[in-house]
Amino acid sequence: MSKMPLHPPLADEMVAKLQDAVAKGRWKVGDRIPAEPELIAEMGVSRGTLREDIKSLARTGAFEVRRGDGTYVRATSEISGTAQQVYREHADQDVLQVRFALDTQAARLAVQVADAQVVQRLRSLLGQRAEAWKAQDFQAWAQADWQFHLEVARASGVPLMHEIYESFGDVFHGTKMVQRLADGFDGCLYAGHEALADAIEAGDPEAASRTVIENLDYCMSWMRELPVTSYLCS
Repeated sequence: MSKMPLHPPLADEMVAKLQDAVAKGRWKVGDRIPAEPELIAEMGVSRGTLREDIKSLARTGAFEVRRGDGTYVRATSEISGTAQQVYREHADQDVLQVRFALDTQAARLAVQVADAQVVQRLRSLLGQRAEAWKAQDFQAWAQADWQFHLEVARASGVPLMHEIYESFGDVFHGTKMVQRLADGFDGCLYAGHEALADAIEAGDPEAASRTVIENLDYCMSWMRELPVTSYLCS
């Protein structure tokens, strides 16, 4: 007897399609996905199947279902969504300790593989960051700052490093970031930013690691001074 081809269950196939739409940028983090009727017509599934698949992705943290409003993208992958859920169960200072390990390793690896184009992108983002801070556009400042750190993680050449690092976005640079920016906080701290770009361009892993630690130490000092409901980290 010839073997029948095996196909994944329809529910699994639908989950994969939804994940793929996010991964390919059709829906970005923060976007509301199309309404049920549109997705049902496009993907040819029942309302029950679609709802179960969305609930499944909501449980992983990839989607967020807002009653009466719709479904929003919370993370670009299941690993990112799950990580964000875990981070929210721990103190901000504990999560920052994890960043000490990731940031320093990402910086060291970036020194080894980053080219002139990467350095140019880093400096461009730092320019945007400085302009936004000067204009007191804190949303733009937070976005440029976070994109800088993501670019360093991407420049490490380790996709998993970048994906795990990206999962910190909502924790440190999401809605809780543009905030409660305390008087005296240096939004254009040279350490861990311009100094890191300099170290990467110079090919100096020790300098890269050292300046990252200086930046995170600064973030940690502000966390200790601010109320529990408020924190800063760039």
